[in-house]
Amino acid sequence: MSLGKNYRIARILKGLQRYFIIPIDHGLTQGPIGRLTEVKSFIRTLPLKTISAIVAHKGLASAIHPLLIQKDISLILHLSGSTKLSPDPSSKQILSSVEHAIKLGADAVSVHVNLGAKDEQSMLKDFSLISEECDKWGMPLLAMVYPRGDKIKNEYNPDVIAHSTRLAWELGADIVKVNYTGDVESFKQVVSAVDIPVVVAGGPKVDSDSSILSMVKDSIWSGGRGVAFGRNIFQHNEPHLISQKIAKILNFSSLIDTQEEVEHEAVLVRH
Repeated sequence: MSLGKNYRIARILKGLQRYFIIPIDHGLTQGPIGRLTEVKSFIRTLPLKTISAIVAHKGLASAIHPLLIQKDISLILHLSGSTKLSPDPSSKQILSSVEHAIKLGADAVSVHVNLGAKDEQSMLKDFSLISEECDKWGMPLLAMVYPRGDKIKNEYNPDVIAHSTRLAWELGADIVKVNYTGDVESFKQVVSAVDIPVVVAGGPKVDSDSSILSMVKDSIWSGGRGVAFGRNIFQHNEPHLISQKIAKILNFSSLIDTQEEVEHEAVLVRH
């Protein structure tokens, strides 16, 4: 990995071992939802020196830049997107560039690929070209790879998720974000398929905090390197509180080496 990539990744991690990323690119896809209706107020609620990075599109990134500096949160500029109103929402188009991310002061960029979608070939080509640009500029690349298409019977199938992580690694991603498979053993299969950090997506809003925290704990025990939770943060009644609980598990689990201690800490942060 280049010096530039190493430097930017260090700024994202802030001396910690795990990634705590909050994607807020959902406004482009779904419109203003949850606390994204007042996105600046939402960011102000986040705890200091806890969140690794925010994923946002270029216009929003410019608007929230001063708040990210105040909160010591890195920017990951999201380069691709589509809307729920599109004839094919699974077809993600490139909407920005690595060079523009540099102008905005981003510490990484992200690209979304839907594996198995009708437009998969175009998304893979775009992903590959962005990867080469990232190497050129020393910019870390986060790949969001989800199995979605007619051939996909189960989006959480460990074999398909492992294929997703492997695809990201093969095409030059530095970090990959995928669905959690549902249990420790199957997610170990996913993590072991690659030599890059794997972070889990939060998915749709979950009503139970304990379910969210269990996913965090189990993914870390499987060898995952963190989380990228959007809706389970900005649609939560208390974003500050749930963020603190997640961060406590992520940070604590980097210092211990038994599953029993991780489980004990997960119980503690629920109360």
